[in-house]
Formats: sequence, C-alpha cells, structure tokens
Amino acid sequence: MSKVKRDEILGILDGYDKEELTIATLGSHTSMHILHGAKKEGFRTAVVCEKGREVPYQRFRVADEFIMVDRFSDIVNEDIQEKLRSMNSIIVPHGSFVAYAGLDHIENDFYVPMFGNRDILRWESERELERKLLTEAEIRIPMKFKDPEDIDRPVMVKFPGARGGRGYFVASSTEEFNEKIDSMMERGWITEDDIKDAHIEEYVSGTNFCIHYFYSIMNDEVELMGMDSRFESNIDGLVRIPARDQLEINLDPSYVITGNHPVAMRESLLPQVFDMGDNMVEAAEKLVPPGMNGPFCLQTMCTDNLEIVTFEISARSDGGTNTFMHGSTYSCLLHGEGMSMGRRVAREIKVAAENDKLPEIIT
Repeated sequence: MSKVKRDEILGILDGYDKEELTIATLGSHTSMHILHGAKKEGFRTAVVCEKGREVPYQRFRVADEFIMVDRFSDIVNEDIQEKLRSMNSIIVPHGSFVAYAGLDHIENDFYVPMFGNRDILRWESERELERKLLTEAEIRIPMKFKDPEDIDRPVMVKFPGARGGRGYFVASSTEEFNEKIDSMMERGWITEDDIKDAHIEEYVSGTNFCIHYFYSIMNDEVELMGMDSRFESNIDGLVRIPARDQLEINLDPSYVITGNHPVAMRESLLPQVFDMGDNMVEAAEKLVPPGMNGPFCLQTMCTDNLEIVTFEISARSDGGTNTFMHGSTYSCLLHGEGMSMGRRVAREIKVAAENDKLPEIIT
C-alpha cells in the first residue's frame, strides 16, 4: 500500500469551493461539539452516521447533512469519500474515527482533506511511539516494565488503540497479572494477539487531570482550552463500597470510561501545564511534522508532591472536550466567549480559509 500523498490531498482541496466548505466528522465520541462549533462559525456540517445512531444529531440539530452507513467503518468506502468530497468537506478526526476507520485506511486510502496531522494519529496509538514522543518532550512518564516477570510493585496494564479504558487493569505481581489476563480474555475484552502488546507501567497514585490543548498554526501559540477527569466503571462503583465489602464481593475492577466531568487545577500548577504543552508541540514538530496541529490532550496524574505525570496522549480531539461545549474556565479566560474545542477548530479553519492558508492546516 502507498500512503496518501500530501500533494494529492492539496489537489483535492484546490478543487473545493472555499466559500462552501463543510465541516464533517463521524457521528460518535466528540462529534456534537465539533458540529455545533462549526455551525457557530458559519459552516455547513455533515455527519457520517451508523444507522440507528442518528437520533442525537437530529434532536440536537447539529448536522445539516446526514450520510448514513451500515457500519462506521464504511466511512473509508469510496462512495462515502466521494459524497464527502462533493460537499467540499474537511474531516475533523476524533477517537472513534481513528478506531473505526483504522489507521491503515486513514494513512493509505482516505482521500478526503483532514484537519490536523493524520500522520501523528499512529503515534498516540502505538505505545512505543507515544513514549518516544513524550521522552523527546522531556515530559515525566511512568516507568515501563518490559516483562510481566519483572513486576515488583503496583502496575497499570494497558493495550494498544483507542479503547476508552476497556481491558485496563492494575496488578502487583506476576501471578496477579496472569490471573487478570485470563479474566479479561474470558470477558472478551482482550485477545491472544493483545497479550503480546500489553503495556506495563508503574501505577502512579494521584489525582487525574486530562489537559486539553489547542496548537494554533495561525497564531503560533499553544492554548490551554480545558481540563476534565473521568468517570470509570466499575472502579468508581467499587470505591463507594466499604473495604470489607469490596473483599467479600470479589469483583475485578475495570476502568471503562463512561463519562467526564470538568475540573480546574490548582493555579500554582499551571506553569507546569504550559511547559508540558509547549514541549509537546516542539517535540511533535521535530518527530512528526507538521506536529500537533490543532487539539491534543495529555492525560495525567498529579502526585502529592505536586508533580504532574503523563500516562497517555491524544493527538486529536479527546473525549473530555465534551465537558466544555460552552467553554471552560480556561477557554473563557483566553477567548472571552463560549469556546468549545469544536468551535476552536472551526475558527482556525475559518481564519485559514479567509487568509488563503488552508494548506497549512490540512493533511
């Protein structure tokens, strides 16, 4: 397979009517504020939606056009791509788009102009590339264990891809690791193929902050847009039970993300936050040009000595951006109006189009 070439995408973009651009995305994950924000900035909107899942987009009136498909993965089919191109569409990616379209298809078969850097999406999905990027940015990350036999302290075990926490677990020994692997396989949450790709890292105890940034190529500035923390099932339910009852029910905890809630960080920690965002943009520009173009997220824990440790990155709009559809503590300070991540993306596209600089933000 040959990769989609930049010149090919720019050729498609060159044929677009720049006065009639459409912002399009897959109907899942963070699509409502992507579409709502685009409408706020005056764009037509389109959603590629699996049949039976269109109700929220109809009831919230965020989509002007519906492209219905049997399966989300059909977005890469040539007829669907042609419909998107005929609307002068610019795709805004998110976690479900990456998961359902598939990285190989996005890199090799998807001939629709995309906001941001399509090449960096693989770097968030493959743990070794992710660690390479974070290390280059000199961002504190948890220690990694290469072999389950080396486990000598509490560890978090994760698997590749955008899973929303499904299959993740904590273990404190090799024996516990093996027991929980068997349990996750019985649930159908992981496969034999996943086991060899298990990512084992030290468990960092602290408070969770998922930090949402936007790097504007138009302004050459890293913007702090918002923060959230996650509701996770069934661990959140377990910790509401007294300890003796937790032991009695013998229920394996899971970390499936079921929702998000907005948070504000202690103000004295914000210099760390800005340094981390700036460093990430510089590292990404060096390793995966054009780098972190648009939204990205650092998923972190803050320890009791006030050190922020990053355990994952999202190189596109992260699920926690749903918590500030009308703006956050931080986007309000910066923009002085209700600025969701979706609207911020749309505004960047609008400014680029008005200044004949769309090729700078499209891949």
